[in-house]
Amino acid sequence: MRPIPVFLSAVLLSLALPLTPAHAQEAAPTATTVEEGIAEGPIDLQRFMGRWYVIGRVPNFVERGHVASVNTYTLRDDNKVAIHYQFREGFAEPAEEIDIRAKVDEDSGNRRWRTWFYRVVPTHTRILEVAPDYSWALIGYPGREMAWIFARTPDMDNATYRQLATRLRDKYDVNTDKLKRVPQHPQQVDKLGFEVPNKK
Repeated sequence: MRPIPVFLSAVLLSLALPLTPAHAQEAAPTATTVEEGIAEGPIDLQRFMGRWYVIGRVPNFVERGHVASVNTYTLRDDNKVAIHYQFREGFAEPAEEIDIRAKVDEDSGNRRWRTWFYRVVPTHTRILEVAPDYSWALIGYPGREMAWIFARTPDMDNATYRQLATRLRDKYDVNTDKLKRVPQHPQQVDKLGFEVPNKK
């Protein structure tokens, strides 16, 4: 069976969660820097496009054990985004990939996205925060069951990672006791705090 990609976890959870009326949804938070907490404006979609490495995530039954996880975003017409997801089951395993489409809600400051898997089931994800230089991003899911830490490079220093994890916990109520770093290099396997690959 082909492994299921990153955003399908949100799709599957959305089937089990009650729907929230649009007027009851939480207002989109503003982006802030890690060090200063300075609020910024809406997400710049052009700057957000490109490659993002999955540095950390709350493991779930769909993504659990994926390594070298990467999302590449391409902006289409009318605020539509193509998402190309790549991952491995282990560093000795072949790369797998899948394409997903998304639609950005402009009224949310470009923070709320509706995504479709296989063009069938829609679900929602949120861009919680981005760095001023768009070097990292915090991604969330309504209900706070899942969260991700993205970066433009496969490496993130421990201090920045801890600060971002703290923001997920303190500002967005994510249970970061479950947060795990995603191995992007073979030498990270079996290190403390990193997720265990499905295959070694």
